[in-house]
Amino acid sequence: MTNANPSTGAAPVLHVVLGAGPIGTLLADKLLARGHRVRQVRRGPPGAARPGLEWRSGDLADPAFAASALEGAAAAYQCVNVAYDQWTALLPPLVRGVNAGAARAGVKLVVLDNLYMYGRPEGVITEESPVAPRSRKGELRARLAAETLALAQRGDLRVAIGRASDFYGPGVLLAAIFGERFFQRVAKGQSGESLGDPDQPHSYSYAPDVAEGLLALADPRADGQVWHLPVSPPETTRAWIGRFAEAYGKQITVGAIPDFVLKAMGLFVPVMREVAEMTYQWRGPFVLGDAKVRAAFGLSHTPPEEGVARTVEWARARFS
Repeated sequence: MTNANPSTGAAPVLHVVLGAGPIGTLLADKLLARGHRVRQVRRGPPGAARPGLEWRSGDLADPAFAASALEGAAAAYQCVNVAYDQWTALLPPLVRGVNAGAARAGVKLVVLDNLYMYGRPEGVITEESPVAPRSRKGELRARLAAETLALAQRGDLRVAIGRASDFYGPGVLLAAIFGERFFQRVAKGQSGESLGDPDQPHSYSYAPDVAEGLLALADPRADGQVWHLPVSPPETTRAWIGRFAEAYGKQITVGAIPDFVLKAMGLFVPVMREVAEMTYQWRGPFVLGDAKVRAAFGLSHTPPEEGVARTVEWARARFS
């Protein structure tokens, strides 16, 4: 990526961030800090004004709006967050609209994706692991990723796909083990919760590392490929909760949420019903390999102690 050149007075390069959730916000922060102009796109009203930041509001499922929003960008980052219980209805037209808009605008697209298409893996999950979803959401993610990569193979779209595991970090709230529910419970002196078996190794992704990985994938060397973004070494969820307890300076017990409880909660909170479908990821080892992106771009992960400390600092201010 090219920064503005103060000696020549060249204008800062424009990058477009699609979405204003935790990853989209981190991307905008990092791009602005590097001297770029940023256009951030969301369905709702504009966010706070900042130097170098432009807001656009509209429906990215509309290819004409998507192309307009992406016009003139060096790269675009697809990080739009669709409500978990609305994936089937909203995700396909959104992905297709963004893909068509990026192709029309001639803009390199970097897509944030997850791991649902791999199903229940045997061993470390790499970019070559079989696509074998075992959930409705996994089948949907697999189908949309295949459509996107097919556009790249035909030469219609410049794209790189970056996949991350379960997020933690400042600003991560919904549909996360270490999200809003976890920190609200800790603030009340209640237990930390795990899905499945808290003593199985699991990979967790620190949100700022995910954003840094997506920025690297703007490089042309990443085009047309799937990449696993930098991830923390696998540990049990119990160990992670212990690390959060140490950062808080308090005891946090560990409890597992049975699937039937999630389904019952889903009667009142539809998102929780959707979570129940994915708990197989915590019933056995679920380990993500990121060697490819580390070797190609020299990336690494934030030490978990540092990531947890920053997350707890944010959570204390928000939930205490």
